[in-house]
Amino acid sequence: MSDTTQGGAAAYTVVGGGAIGGTLAFALARAGHPVTVVDADPAHVEAIRAHGLVLAQGDRRTSVPVRAVTPDAFDGSLGRVLLAVKAQATRGAVEWIAPRLEPDGYVVSVQNGFNEDLVAEYVGIDRTVAAFVNIFADVVEPGVIMDGGTGALVMGEPNGAPVGERVRSLVADLQSWGPARASDNVEGYLWAKAGFGAMLAATALADAPMADLIDRHRPAMAALTAEVFAVADRRGVTLQAFDAFDPEPFRQGVDAASREAAFDRLTAWLRTQSKDRSGIWRDLAVRHRPVEVTTHYRDVVAYATELGLPTTLLRTVMDGLRELEGAPETMSEGRLDALDRLAGPDLDDGDPGVQVQRWLEEHREEMVADLAAYTAQGSASDDLDALGACLTWLRGWLDERLGAAASEEVLRREAAGDVLIRRYPARDATAADARPVLLLGHYDTVWPTGTLESWPFRREGDTVTGPGVFDMKAGLVQAVWALCALDALGLPRPAVTLMLNGDEETGSLASRDAIVETGRDCRLAMVFEAAVDGAIKTARKGVGLFTLTVTGSEAHAGLDPTAGASAVDELACQIIRLADLRDLEAGTSLNVGVIEGGTRSNVTAGRASAHLDVRVASAAEQDRVTRALANLRPEHPLTRLEVTGDWNRPVFERSEQVAEAAELAKTVARRLGHDLAEASVGGASDGNFLAAAGVPVLDGIGAVGRGAHARTECASVAGMVFRSALTGGVLVRLAGE
Repeated sequence: MSDTTQGGAAAYTVVGGGAIGGTLAFALARAGHPVTVVDADPAHVEAIRAHGLVLAQGDRRTSVPVRAVTPDAFDGSLGRVLLAVKAQATRGAVEWIAPRLEPDGYVVSVQNGFNEDLVAEYVGIDRTVAAFVNIFADVVEPGVIMDGGTGALVMGEPNGAPVGERVRSLVADLQSWGPARASDNVEGYLWAKAGFGAMLAATALADAPMADLIDRHRPAMAALTAEVFAVADRRGVTLQAFDAFDPEPFRQGVDAASREAAFDRLTAWLRTQSKDRSGIWRDLAVRHRPVEVTTHYRDVVAYATELGLPTTLLRTVMDGLRELEGAPETMSEGRLDALDRLAGPDLDDGDPGVQVQRWLEEHREEMVADLAAYTAQGSASDDLDALGACLTWLRGWLDERLGAAASEEVLRREAAGDVLIRRYPARDATAADARPVLLLGHYDTVWPTGTLESWPFRREGDTVTGPGVFDMKAGLVQAVWALCALDALGLPRPAVTLMLNGDEETGSLASRDAIVETGRDCRLAMVFEAAVDGAIKTARKGVGLFTLTVTGSEAHAGLDPTAGASAVDELACQIIRLADLRDLEAGTSLNVGVIEGGTRSNVTAGRASAHLDVRVASAAEQDRVTRALANLRPEHPLTRLEVTGDWNRPVFERSEQVAEAAELAKTVARRLGHDLAEASVGGASDGNFLAAAGVPVLDGIGAVGRGAHARTECASVAGMVFRSALTGGVLVRLAGE
């Protein structure tokens, strides 16, 4: 390096002569190292030229001579570079450094945040040195750095490589500042600082000493730090303690006593520092300039989104700081009070589902009120006027709760309820699969118009009753409130398509094609049919509705009993034959539910029919039964058989994709304190159409209760909150996977 030594002392260029850069430049220059400060502030540069670089410690000021230039006035090459600009200025700085850096030169990122990858992008990983810095200092006037007290400085090779000679040399030189040290786990320090720094960032929301604010708002500070450390843990980072900050007590799951003791140590240490407010606060309140912290926490939020982890409090703090950049006079401790409320009592769990559940608990009565209003809308499958009025109500309610959709389609149907399709865009989603998630439900019920007069919506404690609450009006309320929670908390979610049909209870004959067409473009369909004993449904039987009609030959049964051919007798023979198609071990059932035939007792029946309900658990069984029905042959040669009808719902089998979706839901449920079961059921739903079309399906994600199609129909309010939080948690995970 051309600037390697002068008089035996290594020369350094400090790019960015603010609080950190100025402090280190002062220490190196005082120890006899030739130092050049490159800073974009002409006033700061001119003051250093005129009076030297000044360090203020209380009332005492000490000056050392250093060379100071602006970037455009710099002439020469670069060897050892300490990069100390604000995080948001990193790219511009390394673009300036790269063409001037000597082949054996290197750049040390003595900055807040995670900047090594960006530095390496321009100068190469072999010319990048990782560093962690926790220095309490401020620029109080041009050319003057206020020393805020002792701190920490750790250096190492990037990506945790073993410490080499250049790092040991750097550490030896920088011990002129204080307790600099080398480590092969700089990343552990950086992530620990990210947690601690999140607290300091939060204190900038108010105008009071850092120690006091952290002390008074321990719930928010603990939850905020836990969010950051949850990301570090998932990334496999080993956190490192520094100064008076021990990260371990602030991780999720640590007992409250240990955390409180850690807060005591931390706040006591902060009160010994001469700098009682953060540099973030000073940028806002004194310098009236944008803060860097919103830039370097962008990485944390991005990592969290990628991992499906929440950063609700961190996002709230960053949003607050951005607001203060334009209106610092609105600093208020009330902002921290709001953070405390957002943190809630469960400080050791920052999971998105938990965040959603906590928020929904605060809004459960609004959820119940919405269900009551929805249940009051009669929607019998055979009453087109009632269905139309209900759908009009639903569209207004959806606008109120979710705002206008990106697009809406109402597919008109002549003899059934119309089909509603609303599409909502993704927010902050990082998943490679950008296809939407389909939220599927139906708004028709089996209950005849007028049922509400004798059986209105009622609530008794945790239980709500009324026509359709379980199948499936509570399910739709849960889906909508899950989206409300994600919006309110600023959590990421994938694109969502909400689809509602009005003929599910009559077989979805008018909507099945639209359901399949819409679902083909979706990565997952969540069907908000009711749960079965709290379990989700990952397999459903296919349903076939058939009619076997026998045509015989009429005759007088008394005068000529051998004449003619009885359709009833033939039908009886065929029913016995049909019974052989049952295979309960294979999941196949067949029920002859209604028999009709003949005209009079003294007439040999010329016609008879049987209505069949067939349920199968696999496509193979469906094919077997289909072939068997097609191959039925009459016993009596003078009779004819005809089988009409079809498979109303195809088989919904537990495919590998369905199993993966179920495991995702179970993982989210475990974070909410529930063991989520899955079940295979004989009843069919619109999920059958989608599963048969190859779309992964999570069914039975709706209400927890009992009594579908019966006057005992009811749903659990607590179950609504849980299942809505489960939905929200799954959507957040899908936004990042």
